[in-house]
Amino acid sequence: MRLLRGQHAHVGEQRRRGAATVRIQYRSSNGEAVHATLDRVVLSELAGGLPVREFRWYRGRKHYSGWYWSSTTGGLVAYESRLELARIMLADFAPDVNAIVGQPFRLTGADGRRIRKHVPDILLVRNDGGVTVVDVKAPFKRDDPDVMALMRWTERIVGLRGWGFEEWYGAPPQLLANVRFLAGFRRERLIAEDLIPAVQGAVSAGSTIADIERSLGEPSQVLVRPVVLHLLWTGGLVADMTRPLDALTFVKLRD
Repeated sequence: MRLLRGQHAHVGEQRRRGAATVRIQYRSSNGEAVHATLDRVVLSELAGGLPVREFRWYRGRKHYSGWYWSSTTGGLVAYESRLELARIMLADFAPDVNAIVGQPFRLTGADGRRIRKHVPDILLVRNDGGVTVVDVKAPFKRDDPDVMALMRWTERIVGLRGWGFEEWYGAPPQLLANVRFLAGFRRERLIAEDLIPAVQGAVSAGSTIADIERSLGEPSQVLVRPVVLHLLWTGGLVADMTRPLDALTFVKLRD
């Protein structure tokens, strides 16, 4: 057991030394440029920072950049493509994520004899403190040798800090369609908040959305569905997200 502890400590020290050789640049919440090494960067500052690079909009631009209002953070998250926007929405929908940052930092470090500079697409922080760095690429780039090399380097570099890494090339179309639809009901202030307890109380085994609406009756029926959809977004209710959402969708309370 002493040997295992010693090995673990040795690996940890190697990672710290490696992280100390990697430069990281980010922007604080007030827009100030911050430079540090990966071993010393403060996670809370990254999670509350601004995109490390500014967006420019111009006629003929091939990518669709913009800002997404996140119900998780209560603020705006930057994206540089529709595919990035889709991944951000999925993160916003995930109940275990509490921080989402687009273009969070720039990494500079050695990759063999070359020096790489790379801005990952998304930083996610979970409720348990775990961190995942996400790079989003179009599916046709999955087997591109340059992309593969960059992904492996980024995974290795962020791993020096103990962070996870995710290559993301898309998700099942129906799941994305459902999440995009539910995102329209993510703002609590746009629904009849006072109906939330009644909707939750109307859910029983085998309930469909239509069943809940009928059980609450007029005049509140027209207000019920937005509440149901909001609860599906927040995780108060769950449904099969692999099928289209409609009045006949079965819903249940989260266990």
